Amino acid sequence: MTDQRGASAGDYRAPLFLAWQLTNSCQGRCLHCCEESGPDRAWPKELSRDEALTLARNIVKLGIPYVVFGGGEPLGVPHFWEICEILHGGEVAVKIETDGRLLDDAAIARLKAWRVSCVQISVDGASAEVHERLRPGGSFAGALTAILKLGAAGLGPELVFIPTKLNVDEAPAVYDLALNSGARTFITGPLMRLGRAAADWERLAVDDGDWRRIVAALEEKARRCGNKVRLAVYPWDIREEIRTRHERPQAMMLVVPDGKAKLLNALPFAPGDLRRQSLAEAWEAVQRGWKSPKVSEFVGRVLAEPGLLRHANECWEAA
Repeated sequence: MTDQRGASAGDYRAPLFLAWQLTNSCQGRCLHCCEESGPDRAWPKELSRDEALTLARNIVKLGIPYVVFGGGEPLGVPHFWEICEILHGGEVAVKIETDGRLLDDAAIARLKAWRVSCVQISVDGASAEVHERLRPGGSFAGALTAILKLGAAGLGPELVFIPTKLNVDEAPAVYDLALNSGARTFITGPLMRLGRAAADWERLAVDDGDWRRIVAALEEKARRCGNKVRLAVYPWDIREEIRTRHERPQAMMLVVPDGKAKLLNALPFAPGDLRRQSLAEAWEAVQRGWKSPKVSEFVGRVLAEPGLLRHANECWEAA
């Protein structure tokens, strides 16, 4: 009989990884942003420095092995490095999703000394014109410079490409940028129907045929260069991810800027609250949330009515 250990979140007394959105603020107003972040989009009651440092210490105490920082721009949070220092001291692996502009030489030296697990930077065009059209307020030069510096430091950054109608044909050229900049992985996948992308879906969403054509071109590129830069293509669209995660929840917890613990960034349910609960209690609430009839009913509806994904960034009760 096949060992099913690890197939369910309920197999673990703590999450195997914690995705932590430190803030919803960043410099860009990306057209396809899942979180609807921006310079004026910080949440009113984001966790304070003391609350965030307490959470970091509790992550170490509970033995969570891996933390992924997203946002917003995590490096823009003044106490970001204090959080990382606590996690590093507790031997917690860290991944950072950033636009790269705040990765100066001192920051990169610190990440190298800490042997950070992964730094991920998005490049959505082969030129500043295309990249910055999709990422108003973003910096093509800043993203590439950060990737080059991380590569030179031996940190092997990951380059992420988000396909839309405005840039999909540039994917092979962006793979070439990854190849020439020291990136270790080129990551892409279907556009997620969340946040601003959901609001502008008809203008941004790539036709299935065009997407298959671009994936084939990327696979040929990777093959011809001997997979020097690994090609990672996410296989699911957002509804397939919701269906799959509902059937087999990951042993993960998503913490949003105000300390709520959500099931998934594509679902509006937040069963846990780290301002009212311990980390262990919030994890138990998340596990119960996946079994909630209210959640199951919404998942069934959203699979048939994708327009309901407009609620993804909200925080509802799961019970």
